[in-house]
Amino acid sequence: MGELIGYARVSSKGQNLQSQIDALTDAGVQQEHLYCEKVSGTTRAGRTELEDLLSRGIRKGDTVVCVRLDRLARSTRDLLQIAETLEDKGVHLRCLEQPIDTTTPEGRLFFTMLAAFGQFETEIRKERQREGIEAAKARGPQSPFKGRPASIDAQKIALLHQQGMTPTEIAKELGIARSSVYRLFSKRGAAPKTTQYAR
Repeated sequence: MGELIGYARVSSKGQNLQSQIDALTDAGVQQEHLYCEKVSGTTRAGRTELEDLLSRGIRKGDTVVCVRLDRLARSTRDLLQIAETLEDKGVHLRCLEQPIDTTTPEGRLFFTMLAAFGQFETEIRKERQREGIEAAKARGPQSPFKGRPASIDAQKIALLHQQGMTPTEIAKELGIARSSVYRLFSKRGAAPKTTQYAR
């Protein structure tokens, strides 16, 4: 028979943890098995007590107890990661104010459904991203996916060349590589005069 490991969290320093602590101890969690912190649950970053609980505070057969699921995780992805860690370690999860207890068949079913919904959410997000990119590309010139704009003014290069400037002089004048000037002439099937190449 494992231990009951309690986790309590509030989002800001001004909030009080005592009501959660009282509920957890009333449920049988011993004081030495309580992990409490005042930190936002938006991400896992900075949640040192939770990380300590998941890495060193639990062992096979234990049950993590929290008042509500949102005290443990604030997103489906976060919850799924935590649930996977608990499952890998052979640890159960119980929420006092919600019908979640993975020691029961109903509780295990809940987590199976949760994992399925999490995967569905990920696939929907990817599909929306693909549809957004395709719709943007369909807008043609207005699309944000049309690639990098040309950094070389071909008309200006041609005009400077007509005025008698060499590729080296043009490159210096426009602040670009000389090879870019040569490449432009090559693409257009025209090249500077031989005497200009030599300069």
